[in-house]
Amino acid sequence: MLLGASLITVSALLVYFVTTINVGRARAKYDVAPPAMSGNPNFERALRVQQNTLEQLVFFLPVLWIFSYYVSELWGAILGGIWILGRVLYAWGYYQEAKKRTLGFGISSLSGMALLLGSLITLGTLTWQQLNLF
Repeated sequence: MLLGASLITVSALLVYFVTTINVGRARAKYDVAPPAMSGNPNFERALRVQQNTLEQLVFFLPVLWIFSYYVSELWGAILGGIWILGRVLYAWGYYQEAKKRTLGFGISSLSGMALLLGSLITLGTLTWQQLNLF
């Protein structure tokens, strides 16, 4: 059923939705009218959080689902939860100051890499077995 991967996916999308709302709030607060993408540094940091979160979702969601299906639903949910925690810390830090984004970025990157590595190893093994080469 992959309930864990579903809950993590919805949570990750909720984090993204909040970052998108924060960009709109920053536009209003710092008077940066669309379609402008620059202006006040506080607005630019909010925009970068939203853009980077979108960029990371493109990587995260497929490996979350592949890992959860082929490796472990429980560990997929755990690593996915860690990824979400990392994205929240990334956003919180970056909203304050660009230098403060590093911890959150590292946490989400490492959990994403763990999902990727686990997926690659398992899919490689399964492919090898399917080809009767093992």
